[in-house]
Amino acid sequence: MADLELVDVSLRDGNQSLWGATGLRTAHVAQIAPVLNRVGFRALDFSSSTAMGVSVRTHREDPWDLLRLTRKAMPDTRLQFIGTGFRFISWERAHPEVMELVYTSLVNAGMDRFVVLDPTHDMDAVRETARIIKRAGGASAEVIAALTYTVSAAHDDAFYAGIAEQYANCPDIDRAYVKDPAGILTPERAGTLLPAVLGALNGKPLELHAHASLGLSPLTCLVAAGLGVRVLQVGCGALGNGTSLPDAEKLVANLRADGHTVDVDDRLLAAVARYFDSVAEAEGLPAGQPREYDAAFMHHQVAGGVMTTLRRQLSELGMEHRFGEVMEEVGRVRAELGYPIMVTPFPQMVIGQALANVLSAHSLNGGARYDQVPDQVIRYVLGKFGKPTMPVEPSVLDRILGRPRALELAEEPPPLSVSELRHRFGERTSDEELLLRFGMPGGEVDGMVAAAPPATHYNPDLQPVLRLLRELAGRRPATELTVDKPGFRLSVRGGQRD
Repeated sequence: MADLELVDVSLRDGNQSLWGATGLRTAHVAQIAPVLNRVGFRALDFSSSTAMGVSVRTHREDPWDLLRLTRKAMPDTRLQFIGTGFRFISWERAHPEVMELVYTSLVNAGMDRFVVLDPTHDMDAVRETARIIKRAGGASAEVIAALTYTVSAAHDDAFYAGIAEQYANCPDIDRAYVKDPAGILTPERAGTLLPAVLGALNGKPLELHAHASLGLSPLTCLVAAGLGVRVLQVGCGALGNGTSLPDAEKLVANLRADGHTVDVDDRLLAAVARYFDSVAEAEGLPAGQPREYDAAFMHHQVAGGVMTTLRRQLSELGMEHRFGEVMEEVGRVRAELGYPIMVTPFPQMVIGQALANVLSAHSLNGGARYDQVPDQVIRYVLGKFGKPTMPVEPSVLDRILGRPRALELAEEPPPLSVSELRHRFGERTSDEELLLRFGMPGGEVDGMVAAAPPATHYNPDLQPVLRLLRELAGRRPATELTVDKPGFRLSVRGGQRD
């Protein structure tokens, strides 16, 4: 039996998968951070460029300040940033100088663990990003290279073992993890995949990050522990299960029942879980629930956070009833585009194209599939996001590249360098603000800069009272207030002014 460690994903992937990345604010994080630091987690999945953008756009909070605040409260636990290495907040590719500034700024603010997730497993790109991170953070910056799991004709055990062997030979990569964003890794497939990957890693540690979307990952994690995987990733309380990752408390109990050792403080782990439960209740957010197996998931392979966003977008368009049709089209589009792995930014591209195809089919003019093609899909076909794992279906390739827009995008200028960004946004702009302005509309960053400092304390039990007070403050002044409940009555009357 083995000694196992846990990485908690509640603050980043749990929030993104279950709450659309918008559920947690600075106050929520700051309140629980000192407790999280003492649970015994190996690391926390803390942020991504998407999460940083949401902090600015939705909450008008500075994500760099949040990182510094959390690092101060959590001096003993690694904080993880996940990124592709070629983009920051915006979907546009970033200049290599910009990405180096991103990682340097993250290290300076307190980030010390980095997942490199190239969606096409482009090894040259992975190695270069790992080198950039090591230059920024030195030996103390831990680099984890992702093996993003999917099911297709191309992605067999030999494919992943070949990537793992290259990770093993890269001195700037410290460890690897199998990332299963759709939750489709079965215990049976894990029994062949994980030994192949572990053997190819030649002693470098392997972690498992498997979403619970199909109810498979709690069992897959138990299998992985028996095969030599020593770090498993989990969610806590309301931010576990569902389309997030396995519930931490339940998985710890099951691992120990199998004879494994998990060195976490059970009392503090329970406190963290109950805190997120109370946040969910106070803020009206859904709690993750165990999921049943759904064979249709294997067709589209859309991860939890992307699924949540799609449902919201369809609702805003008044097309909730088209969800099943869009998901069926997602599987078809993915096959035609050469089976891109459904991890950012590819799910957004595939879903965008599927939605465009469904809208065309139901338009008054009776349009055809691929009548409308988003720019990012054109860029993907042009190879600007790496080489597709399998060739794009020829007729679809012709339809996309035969568009005038494809010729324009093929000739678009290279991304701006850091010096060009400084010329655009001002030489006195800080590195952190420069990066936000590079990736976001200026008005959104202006709103963040102008906003009052965020709260750093949060009590879930007070939220109903605070909401009531805010509602009362927005109403016309009252001359009388009465509180009436069994055994108690209080009336307050205001005096009349002349």
